[in-house]
Amino acid sequence: MPRRGVAQLPLHGGKAPRWLFARMKKLAGAIAEAVCHEFGPDELLDKLADPYWFQAFGCVLGFDWHSSGLTTVACGALKDALSDRGKDLGVYVAGGKGRASRKTPAEIETFAAAASRTLDVPRLVYASRMSAKVDSAAVQDGYQLYHHMFCFTDAGNWAVVQQGMNEATRLARRYHWLGSAVEDFVSEPHKGIAAEETHPLLNMVAAESEDSRRASSSVARLHPDEVLKTFESLPLLELPARHELLVGEDVHPKHLRKILITTYESRPENFERLLAMPGVGAKTVRSLALIGELIYGAKPSFRDPARFSFAHGGKDGIPFPVDRRTYDRSLTVLNESISRAKLGHSERLRALEALAAFAGKD
Repeated sequence: MPRRGVAQLPLHGGKAPRWLFARMKKLAGAIAEAVCHEFGPDELLDKLADPYWFQAFGCVLGFDWHSSGLTTVACGALKDALSDRGKDLGVYVAGGKGRASRKTPAEIETFAAAASRTLDVPRLVYASRMSAKVDSAAVQDGYQLYHHMFCFTDAGNWAVVQQGMNEATRLARRYHWLGSAVEDFVSEPHKGIAAEETHPLLNMVAAESEDSRRASSSVARLHPDEVLKTFESLPLLELPARHELLVGEDVHPKHLRKILITTYESRPENFERLLAMPGVGAKTVRSLALIGELIYGAKPSFRDPARFSFAHGGKDGIPFPVDRRTYDRSLTVLNESISRAKLGHSERLRALEALAAFAGKD
């Protein structure tokens, strides 16, 4: 059963000091190499897609236990670390924060060319774009995506860690995906979501939104005049009380025509195809969900899919300042363990595994 709960991920000012980030890169690379050596690169994807493991990973690197910056810094350290050894490990990291996230498709192509086997690049690029599209348009929770990390292996498996920020509350929400666990991009696709307190939202990828997804794609295939005529005949006074949550502003026929013409010409066969269309964003999804409810009676879900992760850390001195000597010693021990393991001497890694198991006990 997935663990659920609540965590605060506030925006913190400042950034990781140069001396700390340099160590973060080394430790992130060493941890990634240890996981890949012991369990294979797909296991690293599985761990990155686990909100609990990722939070602990960021804390081990020495970042704030509850800061939104843990996501961007931990991903940045991992990407930098694997830029040198990714090909040897068979795992690659694309994307990043802000403008770097828009370079993800090009980086996927570049890394795929260096992979040990031929990869289906269009499939990987599609997975990257759809995961971002779902969390920006299909899950409307008030968080604007600003960070997207896409990690994939030589076997063509992938994972996504992306984060959004709510400017009003200055809180962040982190979304985790694991490609091998995604049976349907638009039905319960997340491995987990780390967030603050749950609240009402529009969740078009909830299992219970299936009827609404069908209705939305049906509306998208109807002739605009037919939809507008039906919509205008409906008594607007009977709109659901949560109307403002879906639309944000009144829906008028003249505002819908442009959307409906675009979708009618493309005639998407299902909600995933609709969501994948260029230009179809949050407003289009809200409008079609509302119209689908009014015409077909298909109600979308407002269940928050968030699952949280929680651990402790130290960049800002909480619960204590980063001990550089201990940090460097940990790096030395881990790197020596990896080197010995490559030569067939894995006793120290086994000891670290036992220690981790013991530390995880209540």
